[in-house]
Amino acid sequence: MATKSSSHSHRSGSGSTGRRKIHKVMKEHKQGKLKSGSGKKVKNRNQAVAIALNEARRSGAKIPKKKKS
Repeated sequence: MATKSSSHSHRSGSGSTGRRKIHKVMKEHKQGKLKSGSGKKVKNRNQAVAIALNEARRSGAKIPKKKKS
């Protein structure tokens, strides 16, 4: 009889790369050090999330694109 294993055991290592990158960017935002492409400080949390996801995608993390509504 086969036992059912948890779904977390099958994760690949690429997820941790994106998670680390997002954590780093969001920490910068919380400290008030995150800047946008134009050099201005990012004050909006949603903008900080967008920057974090974009940087994580650039570093090679497998993050799905935003769904169009």
